[in-house]
Amino acid sequence: MTSKVQMRAEARALRKRLAQEAPDAAERLAAFAGELPGAAVVAVYSPIGAELHPEALARRLAAMDRDLCLPVVRDLDAPLTFRAWRPGDPLEPDAAGIPAPALSARAVTPEMILTPLLAFDDQGGRLGQGGGYYDRTFASLPGALRIGVAYAGQEIARVPMQAHDIALHGVLTETGYIPARKG
Repeated sequence: MTSKVQMRAEARALRKRLAQEAPDAAERLAAFAGELPGAAVVAVYSPIGAELHPEALARRLAAMDRDLCLPVVRDLDAPLTFRAWRPGDPLEPDAAGIPAPALSARAVTPEMILTPLLAFDDQGGRLGQGGGYYDRTFASLPGALRIGVAYAGQEIARVPMQAHDIALHGVLTETGYIPARKG
């Protein structure tokens, strides 16, 4: 059995290759914004490395009159908090060094959380970076829709899930929205 550490390394390499092969993937992803479930307040993210950049998607969602926010790491062992944000608003590094809205930005609670990932499966399994930020956040906001954002090529047969892992409701890729199959 492959360890999660090895899976993450392989998935990062694959994602980097997919990003190089499909430089227009973020624009194609944004074209499917209308397939996402309804939510008035949507959390996007600041991308790291080869994560699909959500800027075009954020602009499309804003044009659809969805309120946007970004996650903020204030404590490395706590759930993420969220602050109102619009494309073009200034960002500053949070406690994890990730660009985020200033602490003076209005705190909000998202109804939908768009999350980057390393791999996903059709049951809603998500392989993240390993820091636990999103799983802690999902546990603290059980009513929020949990939607992965990924290249279609990041889908694998099965993501090994542990007791603390919380499944996604679906995944948005450059080929469309994929709702998680239950059971």
